[in-house]
Amino acid sequence: MRDYFIGLMSGTSSDGVDAALVEFSPAPRLHTSHFSPYTAELRAHVLGLANGCYGNDAIDELGKLDAELGETFATAALTVIQASKIERSKIRAIGSHGQTVRHRPDPPHAFTLQIADPNIIAARCGLTTVADFRRRDVALGGQGAPLVPAFHRAIFADHSESRVVANIGGIANITLLPKADGEVSGFDTGPGNVLMDLWSNQQLHQPHDVNGEFAASGRVDTDLLQLLLADEYFHRPAPKSTGPERFNHHWLSDKLAGRKLPAADVMATLCELTARSISDAVTLHAPSTKRLLICGGGVHNRQLLLRLAARLPGLKLESTEAFGIQPDWVEAVAFAWLARETLNARPGNLPAVTGAREPAVLGAVYHA
Repeated sequence: MRDYFIGLMSGTSSDGVDAALVEFSPAPRLHTSHFSPYTAELRAHVLGLANGCYGNDAIDELGKLDAELGETFATAALTVIQASKIERSKIRAIGSHGQTVRHRPDPPHAFTLQIADPNIIAARCGLTTVADFRRRDVALGGQGAPLVPAFHRAIFADHSESRVVANIGGIANITLLPKADGEVSGFDTGPGNVLMDLWSNQQLHQPHDVNGEFAASGRVDTDLLQLLLADEYFHRPAPKSTGPERFNHHWLSDKLAGRKLPAADVMATLCELTARSISDAVTLHAPSTKRLLICGGGVHNRQLLLRLAARLPGLKLESTEAFGIQPDWVEAVAFAWLARETLNARPGNLPAVTGAREPAVLGAVYHA
């Protein structure tokens, strides 16, 4: 029996919506995918809200953006349905991650907020929509992130080999998959692409460093790198999660204050920061692993991959494409999978990862 689900995802890069139509039979297979980029105006509004730029108008802006993103996510879902040639009646549900605009998972008043009104998605698409996946975990004392390790376990774990999955989006996270059914763990390692994208936008006026060429042209400044690595987050024990609330242009500007470095050297150092924080986490927490599977936008940064390989000489680095899912679509497929878990009343979080008190069925269901 085949089930079809749609996964919708927009990450901390805030550049658009990944839509994945997934066939479960019962293993997941990416059937059709589509990326809907945000307009420049919409992206500016998302980043402005996330960075606290609206002052007293923040609530009005939040409401408007919630509705506009709901329409944008619905359009992405409808586009992937049309491209798939699958009858809508055969699709069981949509799993929508939404757009994170604030992630503050630490006490005393922990919260995480993703918007893109699921009522609009359900109404426009005529499909049951599962959304708001993170807040139940936070309510149980967890970080609410990362949520993809349960999916990584289901798809990428191997009984005979320890593996690590590195998801390098705006923020990078790792999933530790020990062999022989050992306990899965994982956490956010720190910035993935977010700081490099900020610097690329500022210096090159382009959204990212294509193939890592700008980073490759520079030299790592060891003094700056040590200053960046001194941030408390890198030394905090797991469970932990983070976001652009911490690693943002203010953080970077503070670290660069008083330093006169070539722009390419700053980019090389930011690239090394991402490689170092990921590789240090893998070395410390998974010293026996033999394989690193990479997904997310960072897979396209050639210089970043070269630096990871240099820092992890004993590991085989591979794209998740070699294991059945193209790296750009892993998270969207994961939220289709999480929607399926929710509708089947199965927990979607891993307390060993997030720190929640117990496993929980995640999300809220908005019926068609």
